[in-house]
Amino acid sequence: MTDVVWAPWRMSYILAEKPPGCIFCERPREPYDAKNLLLWRGRTAFVMMNLYPYNNGHLMVVPHAHVASLIDLEPSQRAELGELTMCCEQVLRQALRPDGFNIGLNLGSAAGAGIAEHLHIHIVPRWEGDTNYMTVIGEIRVIPQHIDQTYALLVPYFQALQQGSHPS
Repeated sequence: MTDVVWAPWRMSYILAEKPPGCIFCERPREPYDAKNLLLWRGRTAFVMMNLYPYNNGHLMVVPHAHVASLIDLEPSQRAELGELTMCCEQVLRQALRPDGFNIGLNLGSAAGAGIAEHLHIHIVPRWEGDTNYMTVIGEIRVIPQHIDQTYALLVPYFQALQQGSHPS
């Protein structure tokens, strides 16, 4: 007997027409930050939430430049990627209080990059016990909070960082 886990929200993604071009180039050009899950717009990079997260609070730091490798970026672009990654860690520590993080890049499709032509850094908060039987046996992720609620929770922290203060 096979167990069935329902995820009806996935059907809209599966059936949706995939937009041409690169989402990492297109999304920052749009003014709809909440719709596009953008949290920070920097000079050479931006921060956005992963629409299909590995865990609650899964963020991505993405350069504006459409490049596939760190070696294709200017030093100032690499520096901003590092600074924004640090800011993401800081915000997630304050807002979600994780026990740890997975932070990294998948360069190339052979390394697991879903969008190999535009590099991006993943920041995934981790909690003790978040790898449980659902993940290990069922190969299923259980995200405990709706992505819109997580976005609303994180926005004030990023706004406070931009203003040089801390949210209350």
